[in-house]
Amino acid sequence: MPTHFHKKPNMYVSHVQIKVSNLQQSIEFYKSVIGFSVLEQTENTAALTFDGATSLLSLEEVPNAQGLRRGQTGLYHFAILLPKRKDLGNFIQNIIQQNVRVGAGDHHVSEAFYLNDPDGNGIEVYTDRPEEGWIWDDKGYVYMTTEQVNVQSVLADADGTWNGLPKGTVMGHIHLSVANLAETEKFYTEALGYEVVTRYGSQALFISTGKYHHHIGLNTWESLGGTPVPENGVGLKSFTVVLDNESQAEQIKANLNKFGAKVEQFEGAPKYGGTQAFSTVDPSGIRIIFTFDGE
Repeated sequence: MPTHFHKKPNMYVSHVQIKVSNLQQSIEFYKSVIGFSVLEQTENTAALTFDGATSLLSLEEVPNAQGLRRGQTGLYHFAILLPKRKDLGNFIQNIIQQNVRVGAGDHHVSEAFYLNDPDGNGIEVYTDRPEEGWIWDDKGYVYMTTEQVNVQSVLADADGTWNGLPKGTVMGHIHLSVANLAETEKFYTEALGYEVVTRYGSQALFISTGKYHHHIGLNTWESLGGTPVPENGVGLKSFTVVLDNESQAEQIKANLNKFGAKVEQFEGAPKYGGTQAFSTVDPSGIRIIFTFDGE
């Protein structure tokens, strides 16, 4: 697996914070099905880990939670990247044993499986193919498609040693449902400095730094003209992006001010999302936390 895409100086997603309706139910799901363990827990929050030290995902129970609704902006899915195809095979063996329903897609750059948590929050678990096999065109776009995964071939690489998420697991990317694709593209490329690396018609695009196939996906498939998830709604609360250094942070702050976007501290920042530098809200009302904590 290529590992440099989730290290500085790339702007990679290190942590995702989601809101759930029943904390204990969600913890059980993320432990038994996805393979996390609990790093720290309070009455209404839990930081989840794969290595006993690093948290990739935080859960927060919201009282009188409203369910996900079509037309909302926010999370399409977050994507957990496993180090080896063997790990993906072991994960799928675990899924089969637990009789959990999943979807799948071979995207040429990666092999991915999709499922939802008890509240309908979208999850992808995937492995990357070697980057030397990725195909880039003369516009600087990477070839991505959605074909059927050869599940038997993935399972053939399994060695039956699933003991939860393995060492080397990272938050591979986040895919967002947004209200206006053109406005969102402008924000993420001009204010934050991402590059567009592929487009799916007029309704989806994928952005990255350092020529990864995508650190962030953006689409309007179910959210065109949509409104953010309410405070007491399940779904995405925030996601954390790692910045390289102070000068990059100052440049992004200046860009955000030009866009009329707020630059602020965020009281609800998860403890394990990294030491917060600042946060902002994108044009679809999605909270982004910026940190320097990361490799």
